[in-house]
Amino acid sequence: MSAERSTIKERAKEALKDDYLRGAVKSTTDRLRTNKLASQEALGNWEWWRERGRQIRAHVVANLDYYLSQLAENVRQNGGHIYFCETGHEAVKQVIEIAKRVKARSVVKSKSMVSEELHLNHALEQEGIEAVETDLGEYIIQLAKEGPSHIIAPSIHKNRHQVAELFAETDGKEFIPSDTQTLTAFARAKLREKFMTGEIGVTGCNFAIAETGSVCLFTNEGNGRMVTSLPKVHIAIMGMERILPTVEDLEVMMNLLPRAGTGQKLTSYVSIITGPRKSGEVDGPEEFHLLVVDNGRSEILEDEDFRQVLHCIRCGACLNVCPVYRQIGGHAYGWVYPGPIGAVITPLLNERNDQYQDLPYASSLCAACYEACPVKIPLHDLLVKLRARNVEKGRTSRWEKLSFRMYRHAFRSPKRYRVAIRLASRLQKPFLRHGFIQAQLPILNGWTGARDLRGFSGESFRDRWKTLQNVLEKDKG
Repeated sequence: MSAERSTIKERAKEALKDDYLRGAVKSTTDRLRTNKLASQEALGNWEWWRERGRQIRAHVVANLDYYLSQLAENVRQNGGHIYFCETGHEAVKQVIEIAKRVKARSVVKSKSMVSEELHLNHALEQEGIEAVETDLGEYIIQLAKEGPSHIIAPSIHKNRHQVAELFAETDGKEFIPSDTQTLTAFARAKLREKFMTGEIGVTGCNFAIAETGSVCLFTNEGNGRMVTSLPKVHIAIMGMERILPTVEDLEVMMNLLPRAGTGQKLTSYVSIITGPRKSGEVDGPEEFHLLVVDNGRSEILEDEDFRQVLHCIRCGACLNVCPVYRQIGGHAYGWVYPGPIGAVITPLLNERNDQYQDLPYASSLCAACYEACPVKIPLHDLLVKLRARNVEKGRTSRWEKLSFRMYRHAFRSPKRYRVAIRLASRLQKPFLRHGFIQAQLPILNGWTGARDLRGFSGESFRDRWKTLQNVLEKDKG
């Protein structure tokens, strides 16, 4: 189903029919969530770390101009180049200009959700430049011609048997064993050749450090190190908010992000890259370019209601606990960022596109995402504010408008309220079975389509109170 032509409800219905997807997502998110709980307990005083993380991110976002300026100055002092790109189009254009200047025909990539946001791979292909994802999960979904389904586990929706079929098809073979050792060896052999021949390395950036002009990558496969050291040119792409003031602040995030995302005490690799290779160094790129991408983030920054969403450190913890994401996976959200954080940031980054404005309704508002967030972003509150904004902008259906007008009319008057309850109690009788409405009624289909709805009681509390009051008065007498 095309995301451009469908609603979140339609895409969710399609996802719910896929038992493989639901099983794979549930299994992995269960494991990640359990690992997180054990890891944060081992760290001790998790709430102190969360609060410290929130303070750092809030301070950065409140002083973003200052720290971006400091970062730019230090990147240049280190011999690197920095570009501030107002739109995604500007960022893509800059990457292609660099590629053309150095006459590159191949790009190896690692860990960049922002480049997914910019559709960079497609743009490079249009220029005849091969772009290869080297994170195993990203490599799998690139072969499958799909987008990421999770922020840190992009192929979470596929089990190993599906991956084996995909690898066999890619290699022109009838069968490849589905054990993880064979699958890893297959990917390693294919990607090693790409690492050795890649002319440009493109990475994301978990955090940029303003005081040193460095970019930092958290990885588990070592490919980030290969992508940033073997090609002659390294291009790092970051959202403008992904910055920390000091290395000391990075230490806090090194404790929070891996534990919240995968339950690891520390990722297998932490790479801190400070400019191009210096004289006397044995590896590293000859050129280093840092692209700082706005692409709608400034508008979020100016909005006091939603500024907090820029605190996000992209750990994916909110996805692993979300009862909606755990059932439908990431593709149903229709854009790059899935789960609760996607349901907030996607409508904001695509403010002028009505296509994504139904995402805030993909939530039960249970607040599990807030409890899981390592920097305490109140995503459930932001989802409610987005829904309110949809109402203000007239994005709600006529049925919803009519329902809430009737609700307001009834609840403004005790007399009208009593009449409405009695009327509803009578109208429900043809559909009532053992105290529940089991029929699929069009106006209540959002609930009755998947579960039974408890009916109104035949006797309201107000009516019951009259009887109880008479009994109490008799007892007193």
